Amino acid sequence: MNTNNNTTKKKKVTHLSLRERVKIEILLDDGESIYRISKKLGRSYNCIKNELKRGTIEQIKQGKKVDIYYADVGQRVYEERRQNCGRKMKLLDCEDFIEHIEEAYKETGYGIDAIIGAIKKSGNYDEEEMLCTKTFYNYIDKGILKIKNIDLPLKLKRTTKPKRVRENKKKLGASIDDRPESIEDREEFGHWEIDVVIGKKSKDEPVLVTLLERKTRAGINLLSESKTKEAVTNEIKKLAAQVGDNFSKIFKSITADNGSEFADLSKIEKSTGTQIYFAHPYSAFERGSNERYNGLIRRLIPKGKSLQEYSVRAIKRVQEWCNNLPRKILDYLTPKQAFEKELSLLLGTTIS
Repeated sequence: MNTNNNTTKKKKVTHLSLRERVKIEILLDDGESIYRISKKLGRSYNCIKNELKRGTIEQIKQGKKVDIYYADVGQRVYEERRQNCGRKMKLLDCEDFIEHIEEAYKETGYGIDAIIGAIKKSGNYDEEEMLCTKTFYNYIDKGILKIKNIDLPLKLKRTTKPKRVRENKKKLGASIDDRPESIEDREEFGHWEIDVVIGKKSKDEPVLVTLLERKTRAGINLLSESKTKEAVTNEIKKLAAQVGDNFSKIFKSITADNGSEFADLSKIEKSTGTQIYFAHPYSAFERGSNERYNGLIRRLIPKGKSLQEYSVRAIKRVQEWCNNLPRKILDYLTPKQAFEKELSLLLGTTIS
């Protein structure tokens, strides 16, 4: 077969073969220079020069020390170095760090990235003693850690749905479209999202009213006796009474969905000065932070479990757990720390 016109190109960057090393040895014995050898083999000058360093050993001939290149020596050195090249697993070098993560995950249930980020921020470990989040998840995938993929609640295959914005059929108050830019970019503190978390689906069942501050991601849980608009609005009024005169400073705006439980929410605008906005129907992504917060709550309060089984104290513990979770988006501060910092700047006082 005539292959003179074949289009297959030789790979440009390849390692020298044993056959090429033997040719180098023969050409050197014939007195060829490094430049001539590189041209005959189609290799760069530096490639041949480095190979001579690799395969040259010191010999004694006629009582004198001489440096001689041997192809088999060059091949042996090459193979030894290839065995040692490549990235090494840091598993054995970071055993203490890994055990710390595994124990912290078992105790808190926080995400791997949140735990690693908080530890990095604390400065308790040197860089060489730690693993990054990606490497830690790679080790989990390989099955070489105590934490398995089945233990990770959010490591699931998800199907994404296209986002659609539908027109409101009912007018409960100001639309989210009217919300100013200062709320959208999360630069200003005091803008909240509100939602309801249902336990057991029953008419007389209590529900959890959740409020989430957009900038700090800090959440508040309010246990409402039912999902009616009167009960939900009453919980907000109770909160306003507890906060007092600073309510309109801390709660500058609240964004809700179009659920009937929020139908009376606009009534608190006149009494508190807090602006109420309503998202578009079937647009949970417009209150994404609140949905994320509710997802954290679901780790501790699963769907279908009656909220009557939880005391107010237990609900507050769930709130504390969520607010003490280090968040990457906050540079691994906890929402509680970020909220207290903003609150002290707003009110000019130190939060203990």
